[in-house]
Amino acid sequence: MRSRWLAPIVILAAALTGALSAAAASATDPLTLDPGYVTDSAGVLSAQEKETAEGRLQELTENSTADLFVVLVDSFTSPSDRVEWADTVAEDNGLGPDQYLLAIAVEQRSYYISAAEGGPLSGSKLDDVEQQIQPLLAQKDWEGAIVLAADEIQGDGGAGALRVLLIVLGVIAALVVIGLIVVLVRRSRRRAVARKRGAMPEKPDPNDPFSTLTDDQVATQAGLALVQADDAITSSREELGFAIAQFGDAATEEFTRAVETAKTKIAEAFELRQKLDDEIEDTVHDRRAWNIRIIRIADEIDDVLDANTEAFDALRKLEQNAPQELERVRGERAALEPVLAEADAALSALSGVYDADALTTVADNPAQARERAALADRSIEAAATAIAAGKSGEAAFAIRTAEQSVAQASQLVHAITSLGSDLSAVDSRARALVAELQADVSTTQQLPDPDGSIAQAAAATIRQLQAADTDLTGAGRNPQRAFDALTAANAQIDAAIARGRESIDRARRAQQMLEQTLAQAGAEIRTAREFIETRRGTVGSTARTRLAQAEASLTQALTLRSTSPESALAEAGRALELARQATSSASADVSSYNARSYDGGWGGGPFSGGGGGSGIGGDILGGIIGGLLAGGGGGGRSSSRGGGWRSSGSGGFRSSGFGGGGRSGGGRSGRSGGGRF
Repeated sequence: MRSRWLAPIVILAAALTGALSAAAASATDPLTLDPGYVTDSAGVLSAQEKETAEGRLQELTENSTADLFVVLVDSFTSPSDRVEWADTVAEDNGLGPDQYLLAIAVEQRSYYISAAEGGPLSGSKLDDVEQQIQPLLAQKDWEGAIVLAADEIQGDGGAGALRVLLIVLGVIAALVVIGLIVVLVRRSRRRAVARKRGAMPEKPDPNDPFSTLTDDQVATQAGLALVQADDAITSSREELGFAIAQFGDAATEEFTRAVETAKTKIAEAFELRQKLDDEIEDTVHDRRAWNIRIIRIADEIDDVLDANTEAFDALRKLEQNAPQELERVRGERAALEPVLAEADAALSALSGVYDADALTTVADNPAQARERAALADRSIEAAATAIAAGKSGEAAFAIRTAEQSVAQASQLVHAITSLGSDLSAVDSRARALVAELQADVSTTQQLPDPDGSIAQAAAATIRQLQAADTDLTGAGRNPQRAFDALTAANAQIDAAIARGRESIDRARRAQQMLEQTLAQAGAEIRTAREFIETRRGTVGSTARTRLAQAEASLTQALTLRSTSPESALAEAGRALELARQATSSASADVSSYNARSYDGGWGGGPFSGGGGGSGIGGDILGGIIGGLLAGGGGGGRSSSRGGGWRSSGSGGFRSSGFGGGGRSGGGRSGRSGGGRF
């Protein structure tokens, strides 16, 4: 039994002896500060870190009434009290009331800011600065602690910074005043321009030809347009009278309607003009809108009259060459006869292949074509009679009627053959769509379908394919109906296939992320387990619980790995987060234990370091003894919270030092700040 305990105790004694020897070897007496602001006797700062710290402390000097010097050593000796050591260095180096010294013992893990009486920083502010930098010192972030200390000091009492702030505020205030003046001047100018412009838009609109015109320009154009439109209607009415006398009422009926339409429109324009001229006050926006409407009405009138004028010009040409034009139309009518003869045969051929519904648009085309041909015959006869009687106007109208009738009859016949070509093309497209849908149905069978929606789409498509087969084969086909139905089915099944492929892609991405997360979670769990096991004497229940939960979630993720990748991914992510929480909690427990060990010692036993030991030694001791106590034996288990080897003190960051109360020599304050980190 004694041999079981002897070896670990010997190992502990050797470790502690080595630690104490190392601490003694790195002791540092008060020294002379290096040029600049930072003296790194401990050699813990890289060249870049030291340059950054020097630059920040130089900036502190330039922007405040306080200077900060920093010295980093392995440990404080002769005196060993941090307060006395720092004050001694400050006094020996002639630091004044506005100059502060941050002393850091990196191996001893102790620090203090030395300050003289009457300096610009209060004691409470110095305490606050020390409290702010303590976490960074505990992390051995020496550069960060120095920069943060400078930031905190400059933020408190930098009169230079205050002056800079006041100057900046003054400049901002001046800029605000100038800005307000500029805004007011611009607003005044904009209002003046707006009054001059009226309702004219501020920015031209490329779609609005009036956007570049002022209100006065729009009003001027409206007045001119109204006069011109009224004159055009008057001229057209006179022309209509001549046309009626020359061609008759039937030939001029359309022109008569056009003139009446123009008269209705100009009545609206005159009504708007009256509103502009009456005694009622109108807004600038209303006046502009009414003037623009007048201009547009005038344009509409011009378009209506011009279109009918062109028709009359063509009619006059027919009148001038009536005999020649009549012979031309007779030739066109003769050429129509064989076309008419083919109409019934063409429709009959289509009826033998296609369903009646597919031929609805041309079912009466042969009859309609024959009626147009008969009208052309009557018109040709009337034209010949009018020419013989010397009535050239009537002859021209009859020739025009015959010409239009022949053209319409020919168009009706050609529509039959065109429909046949169109149906054939639709038939080809429908058959191509059938092949595509058959391939889509095969594709759906290879896609995941958890809710059955893809199967429903495939079944609907199969029904449409069966119906399309009837419309595309045998007599009574209707390719257009088949194509329309197949197009709708194609849209439905394409959407279903897209959902299925998206589900596959999503599952693939989830599987890739799952493998990565599983590997990461496993690594985090191993790291947390090794950390806790090697320091189990100082790690509490929270970290152990988080680790157990992480392992359980990882096991669940591995179980779901093949059947439900998305659920497995959620469990793996939870395992990863719990493992990180376990590591964080364990680290906090170890740091808390180390802090208590430094402040309170190890209970004054044979392993007591008088506060000068290393935190690593505490971790090793806690882990080994925890393992010994947890390993069983004749004496049974012992709680890691009991025993004289662990300090029961409350710890804390601030203490009165190691060597009694501080001193106040040479005007230094001797305040009880600083502490352990």
